[in-house]
Amino acid sequence: EVQLVESGGGLVQAGGSLGVSCVASGFTFNDYNIGWFRQAPGKEREGVSFISTDGDTYYADSVKGRFTISRDNARRTTYLRMNNLKPEDTAVYYCAADFWATSEWYNEDEYDYWGQGAQVTVSS
Repeated sequence: EVQLVESGGGLVQAGGSLGVSCVASGFTFNDYNIGWFRQAPGKEREGVSFISTDGDTYYADSVKGRFTISRDNARRTTYLRMNNLKPEDTAVYYCAADFWATSEWYNEDEYDYWGQGAQVTVSS
């Protein structure tokens, strides 16, 4: 059974830091690119960050310089470290796996598997 399971997140004050993790099972993790998306209440889901099988990384402009994506293939885990958090970062964060990497890493239609999401709340 294919699974992506997020953990971490939580509640933090503006300016603080949080991390979310995503553990994969049921597929060959090393062959898949991983994206992080988020969905705030009343808004569409948006791409946050992406890491390729080769370790290339991409970020949305809104999080560039504050968020860091990484992966540990031995642990089948992807991490998203979030620093200097802002209230507008409040959302449910999802990880997703994509076999065929394209230039549109932010397009959720490109992804094959999804996690259930982890809540991140930033208070002002």
